[in-house]
Amino acid sequence: MSGHGEPVPMIARRSAALTGVAEVPGDKSISHRALILGALSVGRTEITGLLEGQDVLDTAKAMRAFGATVTRYGPGHWTVEGVGVGGFAEPADIIDCGNSGTGVRLIMGAMATSPLSATFTGDASLRKRPMGRVTDPLALFGARAVGRAGGRLPMTVVGAAEPVPVRYTVPMPSAQVKSAVLLAGLNAPGQTVVIEREPTRDHTERMLRGFGADLSVEDTPEGRVITLQGQPELTGQSVAVPRDPSSAAFPVCAALIVPGSEILVPGVSQNPTRNGLFTTLVEMGADITFENPREEGGEPVADLRVRHSRLRGIAVPPERAASMIDEYPILAAVAATAEGTTVMRGVKELRVKESDRIDAMARGLEACGVSIEEDQDTLIVHGAGRVPGGATCATHIDHRIAMSFLVLGLAAENDIAIDDGSPIATSFPVFESLMAGLGAQIARR
Repeated sequence: MSGHGEPVPMIARRSAALTGVAEVPGDKSISHRALILGALSVGRTEITGLLEGQDVLDTAKAMRAFGATVTRYGPGHWTVEGVGVGGFAEPADIIDCGNSGTGVRLIMGAMATSPLSATFTGDASLRKRPMGRVTDPLALFGARAVGRAGGRLPMTVVGAAEPVPVRYTVPMPSAQVKSAVLLAGLNAPGQTVVIEREPTRDHTERMLRGFGADLSVEDTPEGRVITLQGQPELTGQSVAVPRDPSSAAFPVCAALIVPGSEILVPGVSQNPTRNGLFTTLVEMGADITFENPREEGGEPVADLRVRHSRLRGIAVPPERAASMIDEYPILAAVAATAEGTTVMRGVKELRVKESDRIDAMARGLEACGVSIEEDQDTLIVHGAGRVPGGATCATHIDHRIAMSFLVLGLAAENDIAIDDGSPIATSFPVFESLMAGLGAQIARR
């Protein structure tokens, strides 16, 4: 699939029990960061398990454009010969980040404190997403950004020739904003300090330390305070990318809602800043066991054994949102099959993802016969233990919306179709074959 080509209509039909092993791809967040930090390091970084979705491939291409040597040796096996902190070259052409908000925001941060300019663009979805949340704090370092109205792509960022360190409190829970500021701080003298009132995924902090940065984290009454000493010499590392919990969510949820199912999903990241969905599913009554817990690539992982379960609606604590922000679409689909009401509050960040995910899920669920309520910061799904289905749902160029409705179709009374499955390639290029291997009835139309 390609998130940039012709639409790919797809359909999901009620399926028999799902069985087997679901080997989901490498973590997208860690894959992006491994390429970027490898490019900012001295020497070779060797990466295994890299997600080869379009989002990550676009980041690899961007690192080449900034002067790093990025080589693929085989499936998931890549190396990066870095240029060191402050060593980026000015790209000769526009940097196209495709569908990836993570890619474009982190790359902007990585180049914002070097004396060079770069112009960024992306697909129709990415060009609608706000960049001011990143370019505003980057301006504190001395960088400048000029883009379309509303701070949208295409956008040119002019890096700071004489950057200054920054102390910045992130105004919303956003790992992308936090990470962009930390990456910019690498080439600024002195200490850059980032404060987040609500903890978000901490892959950047873990990996910066792994590559040799002097970084400390302290929990204070002010929030989580991250202090980075600028202008380190990062050293290339070996990075084993764990399997992506956001991708694992789809076969896990499919097995929970399709009667008779039992699957194993091995090696899934259990980073506590990412596992909110699995905690929520267990609270809803999901039969999930976490087997063989271990550490891989500096991240906790486990094998997930998942069995069909009778689920009940719950109120998801708003403070859990940062640890599962990408998983609310599939949670909404699961909630539609549960008995009772599932309340999701504190989720306004979903309004500015690849699509307005609250609206996209609400409209699609309504079309499938599910009762919902919503406001700017809330999505409420009234589950009735059954989903009529029989609708075609709009995906809005959003991979997670596409996969969520296809999973829902596996348990609905009537088929559920989507208008375009092509964006799935941005994060989960083997979704179709993996789900087919478990017995799921998903097809292109």
